[in-house]
Amino acid sequence: MQNTAILVTGHGLGQADPALRLKLAANYFLTLAESGLHPQAILFYGEGVKLCTHGSPCLEGLQRLTAAGVPLILCRTCLDFYGLLDAVEVGEIGNMLRIVEAQQAATKVITV
Repeated sequence: MQNTAILVTGHGLGQADPALRLKLAANYFLTLAESGLHPQAILFYGEGVKLCTHGSPCLEGLQRLTAAGVPLILCRTCLDFYGLLDAVEVGEIGNMLRIVEAQQAATKVITV
């Protein structure tokens, strides 16, 4: 997965009950961190930015990925829209240009 960027646009994974979506996302990021199959970058926009903020059940897995050197890039416009600029716990606040550049640098982009 080294040349892969993961795009996270929703507050959780899938189309299930919101609590299940968050549980799946937390499990996904922990599993990704533990697997050693790290992506080139993880990109967050839309409601996806909420997964990187205070109180998110995904923080442990995302912090492990960051510690392993995986860049987490969060959309500033989205954070501002949701009033979450001061609630970011993990990742770097970027802009859409930074997200597009990371997508272009990857050979594959997976949306989860």
